[in-house]
Amino acid sequence: MKQITIELDDDFLSFVAKRKKDIPRKLKELAVLELYRRKEISSGKAAQLLGMERFEFIRYASRLEIPFFDISKRELEQDVATARKVADEIK
Repeated sequence: MKQITIELDDDFLSFVAKRKKDIPRKLKELAVLELYRRKEISSGKAAQLLGMERFEFIRYASRLEIPFFDISKRELEQDVATARKVADEIK
């Protein structure tokens, strides 16, 4: 693991965590959540980085309004139509 040093305003840090000792953990959490939101890391990798089970991470991110499934209504409707077509062909 690498350690870095950065300078941040006290005002900014007051928004990150209430207790000074929680700041490193909270900054890591915020970075991991943002990487996941940007789809730069998977939910499994995000969970691993935060020391959580994958399902626990997915629920946590969802509570923060970071969706696990990120598709439009149109895409969902197309997927449902395709699934129905395939199901009909199998019958």
